[in-house]
Amino acid sequence: MLSELRVRNLATVADVSLRLGRGLNVLTGETGAGKSMLVDALALLLGERADAEQVRPGTGKTVVEGVFEQLTPGCRTRIEALGLDAEDDRVVVRREVSAEGRSRAWINGSPTTVSVLGQVGGLLVDLHGQYQTQSLLRRETQRSLLDAFAHADGGALIVAEAALVMHQLEIEESELARRRDEVKRRADYLRHVVLEVDAVAVKLGEDETLDAEAKRLSQAETLRALAERIQAAMDGEEGSALTALVGADRALSALERADPATAAWREMLDAAFTNLTELSRTAAEYGASVQENPARLAEIERRRDLLYRLRQKHGETLEAVLATRAQAAADLDLLDTAALDLRAIEAKRAAADRALGAATAALTAKRQEAADRLARGVNRLLPQLGLTGGRLSVELTPLPKPTAHGQEDVQFLVQLNIGLDARPLGKVASGGELSRLMLGLKVVLARHDAVPTLVFDEIDEGIGGEVGSQVAAALTQVAERRQVLVITHLPQIAARAERHLVVAKRARDGIATSDVEVIHGEDRVAELARMLGDAEGEAARRHAMALLGGGQPAG
Repeated sequence: MLSELRVRNLATVADVSLRLGRGLNVLTGETGAGKSMLVDALALLLGERADAEQVRPGTGKTVVEGVFEQLTPGCRTRIEALGLDAEDDRVVVRREVSAEGRSRAWINGSPTTVSVLGQVGGLLVDLHGQYQTQSLLRRETQRSLLDAFAHADGGALIVAEAALVMHQLEIEESELARRRDEVKRRADYLRHVVLEVDAVAVKLGEDETLDAEAKRLSQAETLRALAERIQAAMDGEEGSALTALVGADRALSALERADPATAAWREMLDAAFTNLTELSRTAAEYGASVQENPARLAEIERRRDLLYRLRQKHGETLEAVLATRAQAAADLDLLDTAALDLRAIEAKRAAADRALGAATAALTAKRQEAADRLARGVNRLLPQLGLTGGRLSVELTPLPKPTAHGQEDVQFLVQLNIGLDARPLGKVASGGELSRLMLGLKVVLARHDAVPTLVFDEIDEGIGGEVGSQVAAALTQVAERRQVLVITHLPQIAARAERHLVVAKRARDGIATSDVEVIHGEDRVAELARMLGDAEGEAARRHAMALLGGGQPAG
């Protein structure tokens, strides 16, 4: 439920906190005192469009914050399904609107989008105002409510799952048929790719090996000459490195006799001799191996050219060429298996179609039975709510084929006056009539609607007397199962409240400012007397006390 709503710098509201409780909460006050501003604040909190003109003059931003507590398990589950944390069954929602029109939102201290804010708000509060978008106007909400009333939620889930299976099979069948037809169209080319690559007998890494061998053969004379120079420098007739090492060996032997400490140098000299000897041998062998071979070079160039043409056609690398060949072969295999696979999918689809048909038929039967029962329940209430000529009907329009939502479109229609055609809820003109119709639905659906907090604005438009008392009784009935907040001008409704808040407007620092307070006892009697039309009159006070139940107003 909504335990607290705090509003700062919204139009005439400077800083107001509404502390709400369970059951029926009412908000009253003089016309123009600012009650509508508080409804606007709540709408902002529920994701409605922000407007810079709402920001109080002389301030930088409007801030609205709502604290929702004691969430039902179902509500908590749906909120957490949005990726949000609802620990301790508590959610704090905050919305800011700057004087420049920028809007920001947070849920439990974490930034969020207005879209997510709207989704969460729809789970927490159902706002029924004269101009606000109301969830019951949406066909998907009407369908869900009918299913809940019909105890058909499980059946609706079965239909949705069966429709999903059917849809996936249709996609699978369509994709396989498309691929088969594409392969048929390209079959000759695909066979050519396989034959062409197989004819070349490509080996991975072959191009790199050929490149290296071609480079050696094309520079054979130069490479052999360089190797011979290295070998001569190591072990030539004069001035070679090994000859120099022989001289160094004789000198080191003499040095060791004069200074034994230099014997440690012997290891380094021996290592140098060994390495240079090995280098001389390796260079000689390399020079001998590098020979000009024009025939082998021509063969390599032909092979390289063949591989290059393959890469030009089928991929930038030999690995890509082989992958192209493998895909072509796999596509050709599809021609052999597609017919069998399509028959298997067709059998599955036929079974899924039967399952979907059975599920939608069962759901339709429940909806048809519940549609009449729901309409009768609401229609019994409408005269008591001042809609003497009003009638609700639930229209089930068959669809050409089953969908994830069933075999029919669900729509609530209403006839508000005798002789008028029934029309969809969203096209009913009068906000007050619409609010009372919604109230009738809420009374009947109270056991099934999961939204914990209901807000009614202008529900008493154009009614009074006994009808007002009936509306008050209906609100009280709904409030037994839900938290209800009503903005009202009717004392009959206000007297039924478990918590009564009053909005008053006065000048503060030269700016009109609205304040809210919870009233009790004599203050409540005085407010009801004002609503009855004579704040100071004794008769109005006695009437107010009678409405409150013999002078014992609730706190």
